Amino acid sequence: MKRWALIVAALYLLILAVLTVPALLLAFVPEAAPKEAAQVYLHWQYWLWLAVMAVSQCALLAVPVRLAGGRPVTRGPVWRTVLAGGLMAGGLAAGAFLSLYELVFRDKAGDPHHFNACCWTFPLLGAATWTLWAVVFARMSRSVPPADWVSRQCQWLFQGSVLELLVAVPTHIVARCRDYCCAGFLTFVGLTMGVSVMLFAFGPAVVFLFAERWKRLHPLSQTPATKL
Repeated sequence: MKRWALIVAALYLLILAVLTVPALLLAFVPEAAPKEAAQVYLHWQYWLWLAVMAVSQCALLAVPVRLAGGRPVTRGPVWRTVLAGGLMAGGLAAGAFLSLYELVFRDKAGDPHHFNACCWTFPLLGAATWTLWAVVFARMSRSVPPADWVSRQCQWLFQGSVLELLVAVPTHIVARCRDYCCAGFLTFVGLTMGVSVMLFAFGPAVVFLFAERWKRLHPLSQTPATKL
C-alpha cells in the first residue's frame, strides 16, 4: 500500500509539473515558444511549491494506506492528514482572495500601498483559514470512523475547489479582456490553486479503489483477520 500511495503522489506531482507549461502558454502568451514557458522550471520557488503539494498529498494518504493495509490508525497519521487538508483549504482561500484582489484593484495592484496590503492580507488569510479548517477536520476525526472522515474531508476540499474556481475563472476572463500586456497573474494563481486542490482530493479515492481491486484479484493473499 505504501508503494502505491507513493505512486499516486508521484503521478500527482507529474500532472502538476506537466500541466503547468501549457497552462502558462494559454493563460499568458499563447504565441510564446514552449522553450520560453519551460523557463519556469529554472526557478526554485516553483519546485518548492511542487514539493509542498507532493508532501501534502503523501500526508493525506497516510490514513487511507493504514486502512487499506488493515493497520490501526494512530494519531500521527491523523494529524498529518488534518494539517494537509487545512493547508489546502488555506490555499483555496488565498487563491480566491488574489483573484478578487486583481478584479477589484486592477491596475492599482502595482501601487505600494495596495501591494503592501496584499502582501500582508494574502498570507494572514491563508494561515487563518488553514488553522480554522485544521480545527474543523480534527474535531470531525474524533466523531466519525476514519474511512468516512477521510472521504468527507476530501469531499469538502473538492467542493471548496469548485467554489474557488467559480471565483477564479470569471475573474481571469475579465483580466484577459483588459488592456494588460498579458492575462492577469493573480487570477492565474487562483486557477492553479483550484485545479491543484481538485486533483489533490482524488488521492485517497484512488488508493481505496486500488485496495479493493487488489483484494478481489488476490483473495488468497488476505489473512482471515483482513477478510473480516
